[in-house]
Amino acid sequence: MKNRLLNIIEKRKLGIHSGIPSFCCANKIVIEAILEQSRRFDDLCLIEATSNQVNQYGGYTGMTPMEFKEYTYSIADKIGFDKSNIILGGDHMGPLPWAELPAIEAMEEAKKLVRLCVLAGYKKIHLDTSMKLGDDDENEKLSYDVIAERGVILYKECMKAYNEMLEINPDEIKPVFVIGSEVPIPGGAKEKENSVEVTDIEDFENTIFAYKKMFMKYELDNCWDDIIAVVVQPGVEFCEDNIVIYDRQKAKHLCETLKQYPDIVFEGHSTDYQPPIKLKEMVEDGIAIIKVGPALSYALREGVFALASIEKEVVFNKSEWSNFKEVLETEMKENDKYWKKYYGGSEEHKLMSRRYSFSDRCRYYFIRPNVEKAIQKLFENIDKSDVPLGLLHQYMPSQYVKVRDGLLPIKAKDLVKDAIVNVIDDYNYAVKYNYLIKGVI
Repeated sequence: MKNRLLNIIEKRKLGIHSGIPSFCCANKIVIEAILEQSRRFDDLCLIEATSNQVNQYGGYTGMTPMEFKEYTYSIADKIGFDKSNIILGGDHMGPLPWAELPAIEAMEEAKKLVRLCVLAGYKKIHLDTSMKLGDDDENEKLSYDVIAERGVILYKECMKAYNEMLEINPDEIKPVFVIGSEVPIPGGAKEKENSVEVTDIEDFENTIFAYKKMFMKYELDNCWDDIIAVVVQPGVEFCEDNIVIYDRQKAKHLCETLKQYPDIVFEGHSTDYQPPIKLKEMVEDGIAIIKVGPALSYALREGVFALASIEKEVVFNKSEWSNFKEVLETEMKENDKYWKKYYGGSEEHKLMSRRYSFSDRCRYYFIRPNVEKAIQKLFENIDKSDVPLGLLHQYMPSQYVKVRDGLLPIKAKDLVKDAIVNVIDDYNYAVKYNYLIKGVI
């Protein structure tokens, strides 16, 4: 069977508008919302995990590649979603988590990781070898050849694992790969930027030439056919309190160059918080794989915060409050590992950042037992309370409209998932024909 992501290439060759969102989030409620929305349209659903989230040592989620697959599939089973419509991907698969180690050691860890991803059935692998490793010269830029050679070494490891799978199942679907030497930082930029340099055409083409050269060096004939996309910087980014919006004029020459390579598309990272019309322009311009992560968990946090405000209006006994905001804040202050190097300034500014930053570092804390317990208590309080429509309108106006029109129940989890669906809708609008949402301009 053919990898269904290749349909994007085939459709675009025929002049058909085609792309796919890449959802990069490990939160259970977010994944449930993604799969439910995909089920409504009988959609293919691409869900990816980064090398920091999921790896052979568990990553920050505590899950290996196989465990993340089982975790995602268990959510699909719970809601009755056809698992054959899920494509799992590995994002930033490479030596990133071990970049401080010497190259030989870091690459050995990366080889173990990509092997586990392929054996777990991941069908889209982003080979990211763009970072310097422990014994690379700090004063010299990594050459295209070094980046490509390391990428090809990981590709070989992936194909070795895939060939082992073929011996068991001759119909095993072959994974496709994404490459790119100008890879945005996972999770958004650290510093505020008012503009971002679009990938230079020469850099894009040098990446392609370097990979093709390395495929030849390692006698991997026709392996370029397995490359579906190149990650580029099309001029989008977000950070703590700023968003750089896509400007198709600035990306025009890069996107025109892509037309010379009809068998690949661009993959855009850090597309979070872009206006829907800009996401659509990106897909039209060839940035057909649009990755989103923090915007999804931000919507989750926003929805839960809204319910926390409603809770204090409808639960009159303060001792019964979930105190979700306070619990989250306590967890973040007791363990600052995931936000300290991102948020600076006064204590007041750091508090605001922990709660409302676009980089959404609080997403790392939603899996903590105390936070999960607080969410559960909050949901129970809302569900057993009589929430007036006017109060819902105050804190969740978008959800109020659907409740008013009989499209959504006043149930805590459903309300929060609908807040996440608002983000998913932006991406459906970008990749589909005639998909209408409010306020798309």
